[in-house]
Amino acid sequence: MTLGAGLQPEIQAGLEALLLAMADDEFVIGYWDSEWTGIAPLLEEDVAMSSIAQDEIGHARAFYSLLGELTGRDPDAIAYDRPPEAFRHCRLVDHPRTDWAFTIARRYLYETADAVRLAALADSTFVPLAGLVAKIRREETYHLAHGEGWLRRLADARPEGRTRLLAALRVLAPDAATVFTPLPGEAELVAEGILERPSTALADEWRLRLAPPFDELRLSIPGPAADPATGRTAHGDGFRWLWGEFTAVRNLDPVATW
Repeated sequence: MTLGAGLQPEIQAGLEALLLAMADDEFVIGYWDSEWTGIAPLLEEDVAMSSIAQDEIGHARAFYSLLGELTGRDPDAIAYDRPPEAFRHCRLVDHPRTDWAFTIARRYLYETADAVRLAALADSTFVPLAGLVAKIRREETYHLAHGEGWLRRLADARPEGRTRLLAALRVLAPDAATVFTPLPGEAELVAEGILERPSTALADEWRLRLAPPFDELRLSIPGPAADPATGRTAHGDGFRWLWGEFTAVRNLDPVATW
C-alpha cells in the first residue's frame, strides 16, 4: 500500500506536483554546481561546492523517494527515465553554469527562495513531508550562509567581481521568481494545511527577505517572473545537454542494478 492510499485524488495530485517540482529543482541545481568540482576558484571552494552539490542531489533523492512512496514508482526511474520536457524544475535553475559569479548569484537567489518554501512546509499536515523538510532545512542553512558570503564578496570586488555579479543578476532576474510558479492542486494543498500559503504570498515574502541585503549591496531585487505560465515547463538547450550527461550511465543499461 502506498502513502497516497488514504488521500483524496486532488490532494494526492497536488502533492505529486509539489514533490516533483522540489525534487527536480534540487536535482538540476545540484548537477550544475557539481561541475565546479576540480575547477572552482579556490581549493576550499572545490570542497565546499562539491559538498553543496552532493547535498542537493541527496535532497532530490529524498523527495523522489517520498514521491515514490506516494505513487508506488521507482525513485531512480522518476529521476533518470523521463525525457527533458517532463522535468518540472524552475527556469532559475535551467540556465547553464557559466562563470563563478553566475553560479553564486543563482545559488543565492535559489537558496533564499527555497528557505521561504521550506518554511511554508515545516508544519505540513502531511507528516512524512514535514519530517523530511525539518532535516533538509538544517542542511540548507549552510548553503545559504555560503551563498551570502560569496554574494557580499563579489559585490565588493571592484571592478570585475561586481561587474560579473551584476551581469549575472540581470540574466537571472526574469526567471528568479519561477521557484514560486503556482503548481497544479496548490489551492487544495493550502486548504488541507499541507502548504502554509500560496506561491504568490511566498514570492512576496521572498522579496521582503531580499530587500535588506540587496539594499545594502546596491543590487536590484528581481521582479515577477517574465513568463510565469511556463516557469516550470520551458527548458533550454543547456538543460538538454545536462540531461544527456546525468542520464548517460543509466542509459547504458536501464535494467541493470548498479
